[in-house]
Amino acid sequence: MAKAKQSTVEEKLIALYTLQSIDTEIDKIKILRGELPLEVQDLEDEIAGLQTRVTNINDEIAAFDGSIKEKESLILDSKALMKKYDEQLKNIRNNREFDSLNKEIEFQTLEIELAEKRIKEAKASIVAKMDTISGAKMRLQDRSADLDAKNAELDGIIAETKKDEEKLGKQSVVAEKVIDERLLNAYKRLRGSVRNGLAVVPVLRDACGGCFNSVPPQRQMDIAARKKVIVCEHCGRVLVDKVMAGVTEED
Repeated sequence: MAKAKQSTVEEKLIALYTLQSIDTEIDKIKILRGELPLEVQDLEDEIAGLQTRVTNINDEIAAFDGSIKEKESLILDSKALMKKYDEQLKNIRNNREFDSLNKEIEFQTLEIELAEKRIKEAKASIVAKMDTISGAKMRLQDRSADLDAKNAELDGIIAETKKDEEKLGKQSVVAEKVIDERLLNAYKRLRGSVRNGLAVVPVLRDACGGCFNSVPPQRQMDIAARKKVIVCEHCGRVLVDKVMAGVTEED
């Protein structure tokens, strides 16, 4: 920062306006990309959500499959018990044993009926889930294709502008070295808060080039003298003279 402190106010103003010009060119490159980066991010988020949904549905289907197998196993066990009880009925010794065995057979019959009902419900749920997952997979396929197209478009724009952006970035570093840290931080804060990112503007037609409010003659003389950093009384932008900005009234 020692070099920045040795710079004159005029050198700082020139560097500041140069930096603004560089940043404006970088902004134009970003505008060229338009909403593509946001669209890509939105598609990536949507795809991630769809993938999670498909995974969750598959887990639910697996749970239904597990339940069906459990109920099928229960039915086999119940049928085996019923066969056993049927054999025991052939050797009953009294009515109490007969009633007891019949109740067991009746209970196992109800268990089988309930298990079959649950299997039917689980299979119906699986069919519904398969329909849902089919729709989700179709949308996932469509959105993935959209993402590929958007990424290709964005990559193409980035490839076209990469050299220019890298060149501007290097120029920006050189310009920043001339500006002291306090002024540079103020510039960056102002740039982030004003329209079009214009924090440094020339005086044109006796008015601020940012907010277009009038700049008094004496203030214009002070700006042209380049002895101190002067900001617009209305919008706070740094003001430079049109000669430094390299513009004419017709511009």
